[in-house]
Amino acid sequence: MRHVEFSTAPLPALAPTRPTAPLGGGAGFGRVFSEVQGEVADFIKNGDPAGFAQPSLTPGARMLRARVDAASASADTPAQQEFIDSIAPWAREAGEMLGVSPALVSAHAALESGWGQRPLKARDGASSHNLFGIKAGAGWNGAVAQSETTEYVHGAALKTSAAFRAYPDQASAFRDYAQLLLENPRFRGALGAGNDARAFADGLAKGGYATDPHYAAKLQSVAARLQGVSG
Repeated sequence: MRHVEFSTAPLPALAPTRPTAPLGGGAGFGRVFSEVQGEVADFIKNGDPAGFAQPSLTPGARMLRARVDAASASADTPAQQEFIDSIAPWAREAGEMLGVSPALVSAHAALESGWGQRPLKARDGASSHNLFGIKAGAGWNGAVAQSETTEYVHGAALKTSAAFRAYPDQASAFRDYAQLLLENPRFRGALGAGNDARAFADGLAKGGYATDPHYAAKLQSVAARLQGVSG
């Protein structure tokens, strides 16, 4: 996702599913569920231009939004597996540096890049190889790629444009990512997490890696899928 000093493209929406937890009884349930259906239908048809995660939504809609986001993050296809295989050497290297399993690093790259299908690109269309949505702050002296991104402000999703770090190859992107987490004390909670996806995701989210309020849940969902495949 696009971060406080970095950022990600929104994940594709899935068809709505009926909430498993009751939202009320009798006519009240029918009314609330109809509201949820309508809100989710608008989200699927139009994306999130008005901010489907806004606090003004019904509690049921906010709950369903979180479930939709998490489910969309953990889909499994041959193309996604091909992406994971292609980054495996760099994920292992970064994982060793950070004290976390390669699956967690791969999950983070998958979430930020849409499983490699939405890489950040320069204006000329060339890939920036930035698989982690890291923004180019004042201290960045390398190449830069200007790209559209989604930021969450008070729960509302807003489209904006930002400068992101650009790399000559994927190996450089993974090494810079690992160095960033190691050198920034905000992400200390994510280091040494081993196979603990929750600790890793919470450490990144609490450190402000992304502005998406559901970021930790999404990352845990992707990690659970990869850990299940690799296990």
